[in-house]
Amino acid sequence: MGKILIINTGGTIGMTKTVHGYAPDMEKFHENLYGIPELQNNRICEWEIIDMNPLLDSSNMTVEDWNKIGNIINRNYEKYDGFVILHGTDTMAYTASALSFMLENLAKPVIVTGSQIPICEIRSDGKDNIIAAMMIAAAGIVKEVCIYFRGELLRGNRTTKYSADDFMAFKSPNAPALAEAGILINYNKEILLPEPVGKFYFQQLETIPIGVIKVFPGIQFNLFSNIMTEGLKGVVIEAFGAGNIPGSPEALLPIIKKAFENGTVVTVCTQCFQGTVLLGNYETSNALKTAGAVSGKDMTTEAAITKMYYLFSKGYDTKTICRLMETGLRGEL
Repeated sequence: MGKILIINTGGTIGMTKTVHGYAPDMEKFHENLYGIPELQNNRICEWEIIDMNPLLDSSNMTVEDWNKIGNIINRNYEKYDGFVILHGTDTMAYTASALSFMLENLAKPVIVTGSQIPICEIRSDGKDNIIAAMMIAAAGIVKEVCIYFRGELLRGNRTTKYSADDFMAFKSPNAPALAEAGILINYNKEILLPEPVGKFYFQQLETIPIGVIKVFPGIQFNLFSNIMTEGLKGVVIEAFGAGNIPGSPEALLPIIKKAFENGTVVTVCTQCFQGTVLLGNYETSNALKTAGAVSGKDMTTEAAITKMYYLFSKGYDTKTICRLMETGLRGEL
């Protein structure tokens, strides 16, 4: 039986209805949480809870909040056998991706979960999500940051929010589930990250200027020229298909070159829900490759953004960051 720390960051799971809509309510949430029979008398595991202050709607989550969550895990790493993070769904994939990079040599489960309906409501999915997440954390089989939602355990940096109104809120488009919870919790052990070598280390993130450009038919690339300054450290371009861009390549080439000369790391991801970027496979993507852009391969945009934050926070030079963006660090590729 493991000892688990629940970190409550806020989100729908702990909200109650007010005259202004759903809002976090720590007192009511604790009442509901401690009222779950399966969590009483240490039936699953020993557990304690820490509430962040303030509790957040996850749309308000920032890099600083990722640091707060990471610091809580860092301070309590030796005391607990695993961690369950309660989080809103809107930015859950960003937080899970960020933590996967920040928590170096992680040898314990960190399971992020939440719900689509508050736990105080009759049809809430929160109770089952919490119970299963606690069981997975207590089992100690996974040694990485994961999202558990509606019967599936997904690698945190492989997930994206799929639905705003379905209980199956998250998908892992380019990687299979790490476990599936039916009558039993069945783990796909062959694809779990291996036991790390080295001591656990927490890398705090700096607030690095990073941008995202989503291309679309008729986009005028010259409009983005003025933002490609030395102050912009990273750009994620969401391109068509396997990394293709619309219009004349000559319109984008000078802009990417300017960014590259300024030390900006340009990473190309795909807008497609599933698939990988293959820069240079088509003429329309060759300009990006020629100008110095790197391939995000099959990374989600959430993983690409948070990986950039992490690599810049490590203090690496541009050349090293470009190389590592195309190198798998935590199973994100």
